[in-house]
Amino acid sequence: MAESQLTLVARRVRSFPDFPKPGILFRDITPLLKDPDAFRASIELLADHLKENHKKKIDYIAGLDARGFLFGPSLAQKLGIGFVLVRKQGKLPGPTVSSSYSLEYGQAELEIQEDAIEPGQKVVIVDDLMATGGTMGAACKLLQSLKAEVLEALAVVELTSLKGREKLAPVPFFSLLQYD
Repeated sequence: MAESQLTLVARRVRSFPDFPKPGILFRDITPLLKDPDAFRASIELLADHLKENHKKKIDYIAGLDARGFLFGPSLAQKLGIGFVLVRKQGKLPGPTVSSSYSLEYGQAELEIQEDAIEPGQKVVIVDDLMATGGTMGAACKLLQSLKAEVLEALAVVELTSLKGREKLAPVPFFSLLQYD
């Protein structure tokens, strides 16, 4: 059963060569979002992975701005837990904590509301795609600064040649689909 679900998900990720610039092969999840069966399969596969690999209670799913917001709430709902937002700078009201990270063309910052996580709570981070690991790594640091226990980071798609998972160590990382 799991293989057929994974095949369904994989068939709904398409590739666009030379986007957004020459030499880049863009992995597009738009068809996955349009197909309710494929999207449901992606959530079920991620939820099954978490249930099998985390005996500790997960308190929250933390979704990364913006496409982590597409998968995170559905995954949290499936697991019967809450969802928290990790946003780009300046998008959240109230007191926030931030973490900066490097992009190939400069710096960026992620924020979370100060009261989103209590010390010791267990969190799993989710996004649609893992590339260089900069955003996911910054999210790990941000949550750890609030004294959360980051159990794992997840993505639907991983671009393995960019070695993003190495930036997350020692936080474990899991992806449904891997592309070079």
